[in-house]
Amino acid sequence: MIRTIGIAAAATVAALTIAGCGSDDTSEPAAGSGTISGTVTVFAAASLTETFNELGKQFEAAHPGVKVVYSYGASSALAEQIKQGAPADVFASAAPKNMQQVVDAGEVTAAPATFVRNRLEIAVPKGNPGHITGLADFGKSEPKIALCAEQVPCGAAAQKVFEVAGITPQPDTREQDVKAVLTKVTLGEVDAALVYRTDVKAAGDKVEGIDFPEATKAINDYPVAPLAKAPNSAAAAAFVDFVKSDQARPVFAKAGFDTP
Repeated sequence: MIRTIGIAAAATVAALTIAGCGSDDTSEPAAGSGTISGTVTVFAAASLTETFNELGKQFEAAHPGVKVVYSYGASSALAEQIKQGAPADVFASAAPKNMQQVVDAGEVTAAPATFVRNRLEIAVPKGNPGHITGLADFGKSEPKIALCAEQVPCGAAAQKVFEVAGITPQPDTREQDVKAVLTKVTLGEVDAALVYRTDVKAAGDKVEGIDFPEATKAINDYPVAPLAKAPNSAAAAAFVDFVKSDQARPVFAKAGFDTP
């Protein structure tokens, strides 16, 4: 039973973030290197923010004159924007379901490829003031709990682990993407939340993470694909190749992702 629904209005529109200039070290050419130019616009799941920002720097360094522009948000919202004609070159989703919606709409030129996997972790404020010990606390009325909305990948994964554990969650708020949920924890507005383990790691010492066994029952595959109406199809193909390359793997591994 949800006590209060608090969906962040700002999350309904994905924020644009331009990846900054990267290192000048291009002694090892990036995968998909070649003669490309212009801007490549990437729609990506919010949980990819830190890793894609870093990869954008590397990609720009390997392709002088190319600029990577990101629109981050909930995969479900991004998929809907693409179906409605939003101009984008690449889609990286936090779940196959949302990618399939784009595929079914004829918006993808090549078969999507899974490039990383992720799983959930309990996030609590530093010091764990709510004394959270595990997933069972999400079924209690006392702690203040935040979850992702059920239609977004992190919310769907949370629902699956609760079903496996036989727990009926009692969230105080549901947010439209995982970063909004994490913000509730870092600000101390809730005692616990379910986010991806990569988000816990990215938050550093602002939060603490608690593993739970049921997380292995809801591992999220992240597919990526170039889009059919890409304004810059050559750069789109090169960026997708780079994301899938061996050069990108250390960036994902450092962030806590698993790679296929």
